[in-house]
Amino acid sequence: MTANSSYNIRTDVKFPPSTKFDIADVINANSDKWFNQTLVAVNDSVVRLGVLEGEFHFHKHDAEDELFYVVEGTLLLDVGDETHKLSPGQGYVVPKGVIHRTRAPEKVVVLMMASSNVVPTGD
Repeated sequence: MTANSSYNIRTDVKFPPSTKFDIADVINANSDKWFNQTLVAVNDSVVRLGVLEGEFHFHKHDAEDELFYVVEGTLLLDVGDETHKLSPGQGYVVPKGVIHRTRAPEKVVVLMMASSNVVPTGD
């Protein structure tokens, strides 16, 4: 399920409920420049982990908002005509229907949350 073969996007839920997990283990097991793994399902939403370096394509989600929360590094989030620079501890919600893309000049670790039926590459 990728729009570009350089994206490694895994939509399978890695950890079932009642499972302790360590994000650092998932990060350290990754060797891709653009990695996105669904970690857990929470009600009708999913939490995904992104280990990103480079640019994603512009896209939108017609029916879902999407949360980006930076764990480490710096994320550039292009939303419409604006670019938001997010540092660790900062987040941003992209409203449904809004064209956006993520950019990471250097490695960044991001948590993302959206409804479980979101297509990560866009509608």
